Amino acid sequence: MSGADDDADDVARAPWIPGPRQAADDHADLSAAAWPRTDGPRDDADEPDVPELSHAVLKSLLGAWALSACSGGETKAVEDHLTACAPCADEALRLRDAVALLHEDRDLDLDPLLRSRVLENCLGRRPARIPVPGWATPYDAETARLDALLRDIGESEWHAPVRLKWYEEDRVVRRKATVAGVIGHLLAVDGLVSAALGLDDPLGAGTPELSPAERTEAFWSGLDRPPNRALRGPWREQSHTLIRTVSFAGRGVADLTVTYKDFALPLRDSLLERAFECWVHADDIATAVAYPYAPPSGAHLHGMIDLAARLLPAALAGRRRAGLASPARELVAAGSPGRSLHLEVEGAGGGHWYIALDSPAAVGSPEHSVAQVAMDGVEFCQLVAGHISPEEAAAGQDGDREAIRDVLSAAASLSRL
Repeated sequence: MSGADDDADDVARAPWIPGPRQAADDHADLSAAAWPRTDGPRDDADEPDVPELSHAVLKSLLGAWALSACSGGETKAVEDHLTACAPCADEALRLRDAVALLHEDRDLDLDPLLRSRVLENCLGRRPARIPVPGWATPYDAETARLDALLRDIGESEWHAPVRLKWYEEDRVVRRKATVAGVIGHLLAVDGLVSAALGLDDPLGAGTPELSPAERTEAFWSGLDRPPNRALRGPWREQSHTLIRTVSFAGRGVADLTVTYKDFALPLRDSLLERAFECWVHADDIATAVAYPYAPPSGAHLHGMIDLAARLLPAALAGRRRAGLASPARELVAAGSPGRSLHLEVEGAGGGHWYIALDSPAAVGSPEHSVAQVAMDGVEFCQLVAGHISPEEAAAGQDGDREAIRDVLSAAASLSRL
């Protein structure tokens, strides 16, 4: 149909629009005589002059009409137009609803989670670049690199055997897994960080406190079938959620404690540790499927080495209590830093660290250095990951041999499943 029938159809479909409140004219006479009478019928002289306006002009006045900012004549012209133009009537309704929100009475104290919900909704509609905190960028980068590797491998390669290896009580421990099983391991252990942030734990709510190895075994045994490529989605979503959450949170979140049963780390160090493990296991997967895989960037590698160096004094003290390291030397005086070992890491991400040998609370210094170890940055990380033993580490060594052996063994003891 066309012509007059179309016009009649549009009029029939046009929604009824309630009239706005009395328009406020910026140049109106505010004397009592200028106000409309309410004590009797209005004269024809009270009716405003209705200008003849084009459709384009009337459409442009809809916003002002919704805000009751039109003159009396413009208001009448717009309302007359709305009874005959369905598209403008629909737009007028939307504008009037929006204006109603501006006048709704509500508590001025905003919900503290409002910002997070708004940003989450925006990201759901349109992906955006999130300002990730600097301390979280290694985890962001390493999970993205591993995800790219997983995207490239075929269906059968998800079941390729992967040999996991770490150093425990002065011996190498091995565990058989598959590519999919390794992703399940990362998913389960990253769940510790999720739980610390109040997010969903892949092991479920109310999970007892378990070590990373125990969590992995519990996750694997809880699957109703062998691990497969379906684990990529949950792992990927969990890593994205962790990054979004720490990016939207305040500054204090970096100091939040993440507990690993036998030890704890602040969140900033925990995400760095998770980035390190993500890289190590991505390299395991790449080796299993013959995929070229490079080490992290120099800056990220430096942060990982720095974290290991900071953990070495406590690891050395723990081995000493277990009778696996030589006794500490007596401190000459209260507050003395004791002996130090100079760790020189070469290559990308390298630097110089002084490891306190006699007290985990002490700060190492070059003045009290009794030994020096020099090695490549990637090789040092392989030692920390338990992929090579202290005896296999091709380190340049000088000075106290006992101290060198203790520190290299303590570095290997930082590894775990």
